[in-house]
Amino acid sequence: MARATTSRELRERRHLRVRKKVVGTAERPRLSVFRSLQHVYAQVIDDTQGATLAAASTLEADLRGQLDGKSKSAEAELVGQLIAQRARERGVERVVFDRGGYQYHGRVKALAEAARAAGLSF
Repeated sequence: MARATTSRELRERRHLRVRKKVVGTAERPRLSVFRSLQHVYAQVIDDTQGATLAAASTLEADLRGQLDGKSKSAEAELVGQLIAQRARERGVERVVFDRGGYQYHGRVKALAEAARAAGLSF
């Protein structure tokens, strides 16, 4: 197998390594984070059923008006609050965090801490 050379390939390898251990169940679904250069996305996933229970991103109309002039980390905080609110509406209190191969730093950390502050435990 050829060595991964791009940062994307390296992140995907890290993500696969993490996903061997991190599995979302009905009692404790997986909070998955993806970040692109401009946006951040979060999903609460039950891997046993293969179903997304809740989702939020910076592309949503609900958040669009609140994002103007904010930093990317501040935008990620708003997504974290929104995903926690939606998950709790679906009866999800506890999740397992899947950082998606990214460092727990910056936008990923901001989203996670905002979700914790809004009531999700992980």
